[in-house]
Amino acid sequence: MRSRTCLPRTAASGATTRAEGNVERPWMDFRDLWSEALAGVLARPTRSALTTLGTVLGITTLVITIGISSTAGNQIVGRFDALTATSVTVGVPSVAAAGSGPLVDWSDVDAVRRLAGVESVAAIADSKETASVEVRAHDVVAPGEVSGQTMAVVAASPTLPAAVRGGMTAGRFFDDGDIARHDRVAVLGDQAARLLGIDSVEDAPAVFLRGQAYTVIGILGSVEREQQLATAMILPPTTAADRMGLETVTRVLINTSLGAAHQVAHQAPIALAPGADASLTVTAPADPAKARKGVQGDVNGLFLVLGLVSLLVGAIGIANVTLVTVIERVGEIGLRRALGASRRQVAGQLLVESTTIGLLGGVVGAALGMVVVVAVAAVKEWTPVLDVRLALGAPVAGALVGLLAGLYPSLRASRMEPVDALRS
Repeated sequence: MRSRTCLPRTAASGATTRAEGNVERPWMDFRDLWSEALAGVLARPTRSALTTLGTVLGITTLVITIGISSTAGNQIVGRFDALTATSVTVGVPSVAAAGSGPLVDWSDVDAVRRLAGVESVAAIADSKETASVEVRAHDVVAPGEVSGQTMAVVAASPTLPAAVRGGMTAGRFFDDGDIARHDRVAVLGDQAARLLGIDSVEDAPAVFLRGQAYTVIGILGSVEREQQLATAMILPPTTAADRMGLETVTRVLINTSLGAAHQVAHQAPIALAPGADASLTVTAPADPAKARKGVQGDVNGLFLVLGLVSLLVGAIGIANVTLVTVIERVGEIGLRRALGASRRQVAGQLLVESTTIGLLGGVVGAALGMVVVVAVAAVKEWTPVLDVRLALGAPVAGALVGLLAGLYPSLRASRMEPVDALRS
């Protein structure tokens, strides 16, 4: 404690004079206030630890919420990038201008393949007339026996498996030789083959379409793009043009490397149809940065309420314990007031005590939260995303919670009269 001399004012003139009985009013600087508050906290270590636990849980929940949401958002967008953000589709009108040829020819896909960032490309031709055609496993019609299935028939370029991110589960896909010879061969989607009862192509099974036989040379499975091809019959372009009238390319499937989708989406129509690129429609993925922000915003919205509720519970705990402490320390507060402590000093000590508890809770909660985020990321084999500002801001948030929680108890303590406090 330090003291300063306060000079009484005379009633007549209001001027300050030095009287024989000078009044000594004690005052405290910040170091004294801090030492008194720290002593008050350490005097009841168990209660202080339990009070701090509420803030620890609240801050820990907030740190985990923000850290896990950022980490999960980054992981989700990473998966989005690997599949959707590299897929570009160019739609071609089915009817070209009068007196002109098709806007996109089968050979035009080679120009797209040469674009920077393109990993695979394939063209597909289909129509409403071939969207639902009966395909039979054999040409013998027996009463009561179902040997035919209705499915789509499409034409595709030989690079289709790579473009749809699929693979051959049996046999092979048709090649340039099959196309040049107009061979009557077909590739079935895995579900179409299952419907027709074909699980192997070793014996060169045949299917019948409009009374004509087609040799099944392969089965396409594990299709990630254009999943409707799993139930389709796929023909070489020349064969489809001769037998089914599928001559015009209707869409072009493009796979790009990460980050190249928007550039390829801009350049592909020009490469496919120079001068008529405005007639083509391009479907490009959304901006990954926007997707990442959207994912993180959604996850934050879901879990932030939980963190705020936990923090509110911690604040209520600090306020409750501080208020109980005021009630238990009525005699101490009365003695301090009787010895000359001002209302501001009493309130300041209790405020510093509650703020210290909140600060300790914020530091411990931030540390625990980051440990949990790193542990969850390690278990899930994710890359943890931690914000340094979060580590610095969590203790400040804890201190602010402690400060706000101690306002009412400290004001109540400061309003106690010394006589009433000592009497109680």
